[in-house]
Amino acid sequence: MRHRSRLTIACSMILMTAAVVLSPAGLAQDKGQKTTGAKSRSGCDPDNGGLTLPAGFCASVFADNLGRARHLAVAPSGDVYVNTWSSSYTELKNAPGGYLVALRDTNRDGKADQIERFGPVHQDGKAGGGTGIAVHRDALYVEDNGTIVRYRLASGALVPQGTPEVILSGLWTERGHIMHPFAIASNGVIYVNSGSITNSCQENDRTLESPGKSPCPELQLHAGIWRYDVGKTGQAFSAAERFATGTRNAVALAVNEADELYATLHGRDGLGPHWPTLYTTEQNNELPAEVFARIEHGNDFGWPQCYFDSTQRKHVLAPEYGGDGGKTQGACAQKTQPLLTFPAHWAPNGMAFYVGSAFPAKYRGGAFVAFHGSHDRAPKQAGYLVAFVPFEATKPAGRFEEFATGFSGAAAVANPTQAPHRPMGLAVGPDGALYVSDDVIGRIWRITYGGGA
Repeated sequence: MRHRSRLTIACSMILMTAAVVLSPAGLAQDKGQKTTGAKSRSGCDPDNGGLTLPAGFCASVFADNLGRARHLAVAPSGDVYVNTWSSSYTELKNAPGGYLVALRDTNRDGKADQIERFGPVHQDGKAGGGTGIAVHRDALYVEDNGTIVRYRLASGALVPQGTPEVILSGLWTERGHIMHPFAIASNGVIYVNSGSITNSCQENDRTLESPGKSPCPELQLHAGIWRYDVGKTGQAFSAAERFATGTRNAVALAVNEADELYATLHGRDGLGPHWPTLYTTEQNNELPAEVFARIEHGNDFGWPQCYFDSTQRKHVLAPEYGGDGGKTQGACAQKTQPLLTFPAHWAPNGMAFYVGSAFPAKYRGGAFVAFHGSHDRAPKQAGYLVAFVPFEATKPAGRFEEFATGFSGAAAVANPTQAPHRPMGLAVGPDGALYVSDDVIGRIWRITYGGGA
């Protein structure tokens, strides 16, 4: 069943206390340049929608209460499209109506005043929707419950007309990492994530000292990135199109202007809880690193046999496969090295290269990364922010820095359920604005630069 409804809303400004998320040592920051938006700028909320941003930037709540918003995309027209979902991660709940949301700001005040839901209709207790979404040429590509479909976009129309075409089917939706984000290059190549089913391919998943399966049967169809062609319909997911492996779960995928593919990889969980004789709570908090990497055909990032230790700057053998707490490297020495690391368990879930010209020059060509936030640190969680990775040519130029904070409230949370918002997706509009989605209640922020302090 397909559904379409139209709502015209008057968005109200929501006052929140902005907060700086404490970050680990070594994180590049510019604390003296942070502002919570004391000055109200045209198109922005006085409090920046609760966010803390670098000087000169401001934000508006572009839309709110959209449901379990995942990734988003912006068309050349400036219309914004958001994918939402119902899954085991959301207790099979979502906002009513279609899983896809189309947003238009008709009066250019920084807030969507035309909001329409379309696509399959959510039913509580049933899975649907998805994470991945992208605009490519004259079409909208969407992950839809195990398939990737294409909606044709007509000039001037906000909501696509007609029945969507199936580009790819057969994606895994049963359990584990069931999200399938993707990125589309200018030549029509689509790179699709297929996450692992388990945490570390143990004989008994997430169990104390359970050994790993060798070889890991998941690697045939999971824990990798696959490559297909958006110009073809009726493609079926299979092992033959695997592009890279050992990635565990690559939720944030993006191509830059040179059509080079980059991803952030979620590191494994449970080193301390599952292997307490080898790892302390403090070590579990900091291991393994989340990594930022350029993805090329044939890359192997080591999961589940290996994990990346940012202190040692190398892959080491996982305890399920004979590891001894990070001392032995073994076959892991041959695995693909990342370009940059992030703190453990921060869950990088969205990425966008800044291709606009509205932000200062330092941002051009760099990558913004949205961190969903941790769930297994102790006693407090971390992440819940948007960071910026400066680039020179095809590599990061130095360490990442905090860009937008305040999503999780004024204090560090002990459990992710305490966070009022969790950053999820990122997209850059044709005017250079940066859009950020939240999958707790479905808030969308629009961040712009006005200059000055």
